[in-house]
Amino acid sequence: MDAEQWKDYTNAELIQAEEARRAGNEGRARVCARRAAGHILDEYSSRKKVQFPNRSAYLRIKYLAEQPDITSQVRQILNTLVIRITPGRTLPVDADLIEGVYKLAIELLGEELQREKDPNTKKG
Repeated sequence: MDAEQWKDYTNAELIQAEEARRAGNEGRARVCARRAAGHILDEYSSRKKVQFPNRSAYLRIKYLAEQPDITSQVRQILNTLVIRITPGRTLPVDADLIEGVYKLAIELLGEELQREKDPNTKKG
C-alpha cells in the first residue's frame, strides 16, 4: 500500500457512511465507520509494527482496545465502534461513530482525514 492509499480507502468508507446516515440507515453507517477504522488500524500496524492476530476489522479494533499503551481516548473510540446495537437497531450510548473515526486518525496517526463537503450547502 502506498503512503496515502490508506487515506483513500478510509475516506471512501466515510463517504459511504455519511451517505448511509443521510438515507436514514444508521446500521450501514456503523458498518462503514468500522471498516474505515480498520483501514486506519492497517496503517497504524504498518507504522508501529503492530501485529494483529486477525484481519477482521472488528477483531483488530477489540485487540487494540485491550493494549495497555493505548490512550483512554483511543480506547473509548475503539470500544464504541464495537458496541452491539439494541433490538431497535440503535446504539445504547450517545456516540457518533463517524466522528470517532476522524478522531482515531488524529490520535493514532497524527493525521486529519478529508471531511466530505455537505451536499446541502450552497457554493458561493
